[in-house]
Amino acid sequence: MVKSKYLISLITKDNDYQREQGASAETEARSLGVQVQVIYANSDAVTQSQQLLDVLLSPRRTEFKGIIMEPVGGTSMTQIARAAMHAGVGWVILNREVEQVDELRKIGSAPIFSVSSDHDEVGRIQGRQFNALLRRAGTVLYLQGPSTSAAAQHRMAGMQETRPHHVAVKLLRCSTWTEDAGYHATISWLRLAVANKERIDVVAGQNDLLAIGARKALRESAQIQKWDEVRYTGVDGLEKTGQAWVQDGILAATVIIPPTTVPALKMLVQAAQQQVQPPASTRIAPYSFPQIEKLSSIEPQTN
Repeated sequence: MVKSKYLISLITKDNDYQREQGASAETEARSLGVQVQVIYANSDAVTQSQQLLDVLLSPRRTEFKGIIMEPVGGTSMTQIARAAMHAGVGWVILNREVEQVDELRKIGSAPIFSVSSDHDEVGRIQGRQFNALLRRAGTVLYLQGPSTSAAAQHRMAGMQETRPHHVAVKLLRCSTWTEDAGYHATISWLRLAVANKERIDVVAGQNDLLAIGARKALRESAQIQKWDEVRYTGVDGLEKTGQAWVQDGILAATVIIPPTTVPALKMLVQAAQQQVQPPASTRIAPYSFPQIEKLSSIEPQTN
């Protein structure tokens, strides 16, 4: 019996969470008795669009029962979603709402919906972590992901909701979700005269790799002693990276985000088999690692 096949389109291989998204989808596919093909867009929205159109506008579209994609840029690719609906191919957006979902559902019967981490809550958890780490006045150097990313925007908004008034935030914007982007954003900031005059108590990345990149830059600084007392936090919290870095004292905390490809694939397979439409939007809850209550005793790692 031929197994149903699904296409998983992800942002980049240069990010531990994105690689985990792909690996988790492959594991879940084996459990569900289906096949998946995972492709990456090298952090380029044009590349991702072309990859998907190459499938949907060719005879290859009959290979796939559905597509699960995490957009690179600031769009949910409504026109490509429309092409999927016309082709009878299921369409799932990760970490962004499906625009015009009601209209698109009128085109055909293929399932179309979104599955997202609760990025507002991710940000709220980070704000609570700041409060636990900084009981008195302090400053956070905050590394935000790409400005076109809805996840980055929502994490910022959530953080501002719960950030205590005694904690100031200095923002650094990063071009991608990679360690290299965190490193270079921090290096550029260090070149500013004001950087040498400021005290930074916590460096927080909107993902773990941004925080690690910033840490590398600060520890290469000519004023390395100035940064010895800094503590670092991140987001994603994978077992072999973020969680391990917390346990090793490299990060003070992270926010664990379960891979969204797992519930997305499960829902898509079930919807295709039962010929039903799932809820238009599903959110997956994140959580702090370690628990917020344990953070006040965390000391910086200086070696």
